[in-house]
Amino acid sequence: MSRAEELWERLVRAALRRERFGMGTIGQPVGGIAGYVPSSLANNRDIDAILRAADEIQDEDPNVSRILCEHAYSLAQNLDPNSEGRGVLQFKTGLMSVIKQKLAKREVGTIDRSQDIARLQEFYKLYREKNNVDKLREEEMKLRESGAFSGNLGELERKTVKRKKVFGTLRVLGMVLGQLTEEIPEELKRVIDSDAAMTEDLIAYNIIPLDAPTITNAIVSFPEVRAAVSALKYFRGLPKLPGDFAVPDTRNADLLDFLHYVFGFQKDNVSNQREHIVLLLANEQSRLGTPEEPEPKLDEAAVQKVFLKSLENYIKWCNYLCIQPVWSNLDAVSKEKKLLFVSLYFLIWGEAANIRFLPECLCYIFHNMVREMDEILRQQIAQPANSCCSENGVSFLDQVITPLYEVVAAEAANNDNGRAPHSAWRNYDDFNEYFWSLHCFELSWPWRKSSSFFQKPKPRSKNLLKSGGGQGRGKTSFVEHRTYFHLYHSFHRLWIFLVMMFQGLAIIAFNDGNLNSKTLREVLSLGPTFVVMKFIESVLDIVMMYGAYSTTRRLAVSRIFLRFVWFSVASVFLSFLYVKALQEESKPNSNSVVFRLYLIVIGIYGGIQFFISFLMRIPACHHLTNQCDRWSLIRFIKWMRQERYYVGLGMYERTTDFIKYMVFWLIILSGKFAFTYFAQIKPLVEPTRIIITMDRIQYSWHDFVSKNNHNALTMASLWAPVIAIYLLDIYIFYTCVSAVWGFLLGARDRLGEIRSLDAVQKLFEEFPAAFMKSLHPVRELTALCLKVVEKNKFDAARFSPFWNEIIKNLREEDYLTNFEMELLFMPKNTGSLPLVQWPPFLLSSKIFLAKDIAAESRDSQDELWERISRDDYMKYAVQECYHSLRFILTEILEAEGRMWVETIYDHIEDCVNKTTINVDFQLNKLQLVISRVTALLGILNQAEKPEHEKGAVQAVQDLYDVVRHDVLAINMREHYEQWNNITKARTEGRLFAKLKWPRDSELKAQVKRLYSLLTIKESASNIPKNLEARRRLQFFTNSLFMDMPPARPVHEMLSFSVFTPYYSEIVLYSMNELLKKNEDGITILFYLQKIYPDEWKNFLARIGRDENTAETELYDSPSDVLELRFWASYRGQTLARTVRGMMYYRKAIMLQTYLERENAGDTEAALSRLEATDTQGFELSPEARARADLKFTYVVTCQIYGKQKEEQKPEAANIALLMQRNEALRVAFIDVVETLKDGKVQTEYYSKLVKGDINGKDKEIYAIKLPGNPKLGEGKPENQNHAIVFTRGNAIQTIDMNQDNYFEEALKVRNLLEEFHHDHGIRPPTILGVREHVFTGSVSSLASFMSNQESSFVTLGQRVLANPLKVRMHYGHPDLFDRVFHITRGGISKASRIINISEDIYAGFNSTLRQGNITHHEYIQVGKGRDVGLNQIALFEGKVAGGNGEQVLSRDVYRLGQLFDFFRMMSFYFTTVGFYFCTMLTVLTIYIFLYGRAYLALSGVGETMQERAQITNNTALETALNAQFLFQIGIFSAVPMILGFILEQGFLRAVVSFITMQLQLCTVYFTFSLGTRTHYFGRTILHGGARYQATGRGFVVRHIKFSENYRLYSRSHFVKGLEVVLLLVVYLAYGYYDGGVAYILLTVSSWFMALSWLFAPYLFNPSGFEWQKIVEDFRDWTNWLLYRGGIGVKGEESWEAWWDEELAHIRTMRGRILETILSLRFFIFQYGIVYKLHVQGTNTSLTVYGLSWIVLAVLILLFKVFTFSQKISVNFQLLLRFIQGLSFLIAIAGLAVAVVLTDLSIPDIFASILAFVPTGWGILSIAAAWKPLVKKLGLWKSIRSLARLYDAGMGMLIFVPIAFFSWFPFVSTFQTRLMFNQAFSRGLEISLILAGNNPNTGI
Repeated sequence: MSRAEELWERLVRAALRRERFGMGTIGQPVGGIAGYVPSSLANNRDIDAILRAADEIQDEDPNVSRILCEHAYSLAQNLDPNSEGRGVLQFKTGLMSVIKQKLAKREVGTIDRSQDIARLQEFYKLYREKNNVDKLREEEMKLRESGAFSGNLGELERKTVKRKKVFGTLRVLGMVLGQLTEEIPEELKRVIDSDAAMTEDLIAYNIIPLDAPTITNAIVSFPEVRAAVSALKYFRGLPKLPGDFAVPDTRNADLLDFLHYVFGFQKDNVSNQREHIVLLLANEQSRLGTPEEPEPKLDEAAVQKVFLKSLENYIKWCNYLCIQPVWSNLDAVSKEKKLLFVSLYFLIWGEAANIRFLPECLCYIFHNMVREMDEILRQQIAQPANSCCSENGVSFLDQVITPLYEVVAAEAANNDNGRAPHSAWRNYDDFNEYFWSLHCFELSWPWRKSSSFFQKPKPRSKNLLKSGGGQGRGKTSFVEHRTYFHLYHSFHRLWIFLVMMFQGLAIIAFNDGNLNSKTLREVLSLGPTFVVMKFIESVLDIVMMYGAYSTTRRLAVSRIFLRFVWFSVASVFLSFLYVKALQEESKPNSNSVVFRLYLIVIGIYGGIQFFISFLMRIPACHHLTNQCDRWSLIRFIKWMRQERYYVGLGMYERTTDFIKYMVFWLIILSGKFAFTYFAQIKPLVEPTRIIITMDRIQYSWHDFVSKNNHNALTMASLWAPVIAIYLLDIYIFYTCVSAVWGFLLGARDRLGEIRSLDAVQKLFEEFPAAFMKSLHPVRELTALCLKVVEKNKFDAARFSPFWNEIIKNLREEDYLTNFEMELLFMPKNTGSLPLVQWPPFLLSSKIFLAKDIAAESRDSQDELWERISRDDYMKYAVQECYHSLRFILTEILEAEGRMWVETIYDHIEDCVNKTTINVDFQLNKLQLVISRVTALLGILNQAEKPEHEKGAVQAVQDLYDVVRHDVLAINMREHYEQWNNITKARTEGRLFAKLKWPRDSELKAQVKRLYSLLTIKESASNIPKNLEARRRLQFFTNSLFMDMPPARPVHEMLSFSVFTPYYSEIVLYSMNELLKKNEDGITILFYLQKIYPDEWKNFLARIGRDENTAETELYDSPSDVLELRFWASYRGQTLARTVRGMMYYRKAIMLQTYLERENAGDTEAALSRLEATDTQGFELSPEARARADLKFTYVVTCQIYGKQKEEQKPEAANIALLMQRNEALRVAFIDVVETLKDGKVQTEYYSKLVKGDINGKDKEIYAIKLPGNPKLGEGKPENQNHAIVFTRGNAIQTIDMNQDNYFEEALKVRNLLEEFHHDHGIRPPTILGVREHVFTGSVSSLASFMSNQESSFVTLGQRVLANPLKVRMHYGHPDLFDRVFHITRGGISKASRIINISEDIYAGFNSTLRQGNITHHEYIQVGKGRDVGLNQIALFEGKVAGGNGEQVLSRDVYRLGQLFDFFRMMSFYFTTVGFYFCTMLTVLTIYIFLYGRAYLALSGVGETMQERAQITNNTALETALNAQFLFQIGIFSAVPMILGFILEQGFLRAVVSFITMQLQLCTVYFTFSLGTRTHYFGRTILHGGARYQATGRGFVVRHIKFSENYRLYSRSHFVKGLEVVLLLVVYLAYGYYDGGVAYILLTVSSWFMALSWLFAPYLFNPSGFEWQKIVEDFRDWTNWLLYRGGIGVKGEESWEAWWDEELAHIRTMRGRILETILSLRFFIFQYGIVYKLHVQGTNTSLTVYGLSWIVLAVLILLFKVFTFSQKISVNFQLLLRFIQGLSFLIAIAGLAVAVVLTDLSIPDIFASILAFVPTGWGILSIAAAWKPLVKKLGLWKSIRSLARLYDAGMGMLIFVPIAFFSWFPFVSTFQTRLMFNQAFSRGLEISLILAGNNPNTGI
């Protein structure tokens, strides 16, 4: 068959398949209309249920299905008659077409609708009979009671699902009947009611069915749950509820019903919080012990714990404001009252929506509501609260939350989508901090809406040149002005310290190191320096508070001005004293009274500063000073020194911790200052002295500054690079010291001890004991038990089910083959063999090795055994075979046969005791015995049949003959009688006449195992082969030996939730997505098959296909297609992968519950434990499932799931599928509902929680109405905030949707949770940091760089941050939060627009400021995906750098910088914003150095200086440049990476990894990412514009077009790179240096940086040097460049649109001025170069410079002539062309004349280009900054034409070298090898991937 025919065949088959599966265009099964009911139909739950029932019974009775659809239609019509709600019209139209289809399919004849009710009643009875309803429940209960684990698991599940479906349908039929008619026959009504009562578990509930009794959910039978539920019941003293208040029949009224009635909370909020509080109480009770009484009661301690934890923040708030909490004496508050308070607090929190971000506002609301409640409690009958009443009824949401929400929303709307300055609007923090002072009580209760707090701002001005905004209430206590001064303001202590140290070291160096009185006097000048810098800080305090003076507390304002006055006076006074003292010293015979006075003042001030700074950091001293607070002087000094906020109180650490991080920093600082003094300052002393005194310097330009000013600019060019390095080298020292420290910590924690399969195998026998010690709590066994069971065997029996489950999961994930799984499985070890049985992979081939040793051995028995015992597993294999064979033969043989076995074994044991085994037995004949035993076992392994039985008898006889005649060499006379009987029986043929066939499961298992031990001849030392399986097993087994808290039994463990925010990323790949080809003809499926070939084969084997099956053959089976989609999705960064990983927690908890289920105190149970390790069916154990639900919740917050459902997006169907497959998965989303109110459409927002339902749709559990659109701030934190009310438990783990988890790691989660109760410092932990494994590192070299960098930070980096530095924050995921701590303090992230763009880290800031403690733990890991393409990585790094730029401005960073002690402040600085500042400084060092060189070269000073002061080859400069270069190429960021490699992979592999990275040009990548971080960090602080970047999480192997790269990197890298090249060319052309080598040495780092920035995007671009691609890229780039922009045209389509987008960040007046100032540097080139031209000779007057501008103006005029718009010149085209031609000829002629007649030379022309190009760019930059003004002047089009020319030129400069290299085919091959080296080394076919799987390639 030809290729074309084959392709046609494939096409037809695909079309038929789509027809057969009913696949839509999106690859999803086409479903009914149910599930797509618009949310705007308020009663949509009923409509949805009716339509689902109609779908269900369509085939049974189409007529009844039609009745249901018509009823659903009439319900929809009644709810929205005019179809005004969103999606209602489409829904009704769709439903009507369904009804018409049903009518069309009916039998001929008209429809008599009057019979519909009768039909419905008749169908109800028939349906009940057909499905045998009465029997269904009985059958299921019998199955459950008979023990669900007898193999009937599938049956049980099937019956349960069937029952639920049947009762669900009956419920709908009954409901519709009830709505259609009231005349239902009495008997039928009774049946309907009884059926409805049986649908309790069809009533939607989350975890505990509190509103419906259940007999299928075991959770309600747990004593702690019953105790918690009963604790909430109505207590004596509570006012009675009115009779008309509805409470479900299934339960009694409780505390929450009372609060519901009084304050008008929403019903679903009350239900949600009821379950939440019950779970909190039940879990707290379970830790204290299970209540055992028939009526279980909660312990007082459990209530107290929950009460104090929940209201801790409220109590602190009251203490801070010095007000009495709502209780006068806490001890006098009853248990019931405490529960009432907790319930009220959580009900407020549950309905607070966006106000949850204002925790102290919630405290205020709670405080007032409790007071109001106290009034109501004094009455007999409950009354609604005044604060929540209105004419529309009682509503907490409307009366309390909505007014707050509206003012917050108005401020948020005024931020102009993040473009407005932060100082112009109030963010969440401003609102919250209003409640930090007693002024908040001015708001009174109910709210005083006229208060200025509720004042909404006026809308902002749209005038682009005005930076002012709308008028409104000012900020509260902090203003986020956009300026670099924040770095000084927040970390002034660091800068003061660095400046003073530099000054001190410089003074010593300039005194030649002599420490005499003169030096000491000069060193004392540090006093004035200190107070002057403090004065600068006080000035900044005043400036930074601008915008908050009217609204902040008067006390805070007065403090700022007092400090300003104090430091003004101090700086003047001290400076005056010091100057006076120096003047006195210079006089002869002075007694220096002033100097002594100065010393006394300095001494007193310094002493007080030292005392406050240092001693107050020691906890004991801190407590002492707190006690001294009653002295007003002490209080005043403390207040003056540090403002007191509500947050940040008591920010000190334990003394031992303080000493640890102090020593850490002293090591760094001593190294840094030694380096500074000897390598930086000292070498510059001599040149500086010479330069200062130098005169008569010949300048080659017109000099303004340096002539009479001690050569100031030369000094600056010399010292500036050194000072820049001085400021950043502290980070270099920090990196090195922290890497070593982290390495030592990791080694201490035993990381990396098991780093190979060999180590796993050697240490395997230690695993069971280690596992039992850490992961499996077993109480002490009784003495009797210990006699029966040897400890090792007991441990192995306990360990084996867990190990086997781990292996089974690895197989299900397709990392293992079936054969590998069998080899890795561990026997149960519950049998009667007197030894531990190890997995076959340890013992395989050992028997054959032992047999060979024995056969060849001429040694004694002891020597032989010693040789065998050298390999432990060989010894175990021999012992096991010996005992197993005896056990098997004894079991299957009878009478004489059994006697024969016993006799032989007695002989063997005698010989062993006498050490004559090698004499009495022919060991060289063992092979014969093994072959006969193998033959016997092979037969016994088969089914029991007569012919097999004969074969087995024959095999035993053969074995007897071999043993009797060939092997035995003993004297038989000793047991003559026995042997005689045996021989006689053999002769008579009855010795083995009858065998007992193995039927017992243990015996069968032993036969199978022994057979495999005797048949597997190849070694299993490389099993498993898959690298990921190896890595996971190595990490898990290594972690067993690490220090972790011992696990508590499951019922005592802390409960927790996992929380994943999701927007619209890929949930599950559809077949269309998997088979869609990219431009190279590559499909994702093809790519995955090549990247993971072994896993693809394992997948095919798992679904029962041959490993060579083509994927097209799978398409005929829908189940295989679904499995294929999941297989692919589990290898991408999809939500499906994350959900599977997180659900392993539940699986692990179920397994642990199941295996801990027996009562440990019962001896009989302890004895039977070894039989209780069978894990068959643990996932269906009702108790295990219920316990897992009690301890674990998983909520995925899919923000727009409701919208996706309405639009029938594939994501919605896939999320529903995930809920089907994971019953414990909950999905929260924001539902937008449009309703009619007074004839107007109103939009309402609901926060909803749904779960999977048996019909394949979702079932709504809770719907909580929100006050408005919840997205006021950043999307992700708002998404988290709306759904956090649905989480449960003591802890919450934040997981991103690019993460994964592993079953074996999930087993350790309860150990991790115990860390909350372990000692980690002066405060208990509030966030537990967890290690991550980046799983995307194997895709390409770039992915591996990113992965290694990330891995280094999340392991070694965070290890040091947590211990000893105590400044680890929350860097994203997968940290575990103390949930109650955080939800009562503002949540797990901050959400204010733009300022909180890096939302996660603010959780860490907030936690630390609120006296939390953040730790880091590495015995457990979670998988994480990272970006894998350069563009994705750049966008990600840009997002993080921009986020750090915003952090610089934030109040959190300011407060931490102020409140940390000095050493913690330094740790904090250098690991957050300081890292980015140092990165930026690295790049700035190059600029400073090169502009300095350019100055020296162009001014002509360089030559003179070099001759007289040797400044070019100065060692200080070289040291500075070397340090900069090493930092730039990532050497210092590689140090932690290398040490991490050494620790976890071993030295050799670490060296290989490092060299490989260097060969793959990682230095280019690091230099490039340096530019990314610098650009985005700097630009964000200057202009703002940080934004969330959706990086995409796909597989990047596509070629990125030249224009796409140009757009992304033009401004961040290319412009800056070309500027550096320009500077280097100027220095090369005009600089003075000793030969080419000196130039190269000085400029190598600059050239490397420039070239990396220009060409890295193309170097790391797949197929970046393929000629065909280059040609296409050029065409695409020119089209993009020349395409005119317009309305609606995007930046990807047109250069003009892109250019406008690039200028969008310059919005404010301040930004325009700053941009102008920065652009002035481009004019230096022209000023310098024109004086170097031959044409001007030695003339240095300004006229020369003026003439150069005239020339430039002429050039611009010429450019304008040549680019004159063709549209305008339609009528005079000929004239225009004539003018252009004439101009060109005149220009050329003029140039030629100038060259001939004047001194103008050809080099001068090139020099002029060098001069004018930067000037043009400078003009462009300034014009772009003032765009509105330039537009008004009418010059914008000209500027745009010039800008296009520059971009075209820059593009060509970059494009030409790439095109040149593309000519050579080997360059492309080399580049592919470079990019995909890892893939090659794993035998992958990337070249094939890049060549494509495209059928057309052969044409």
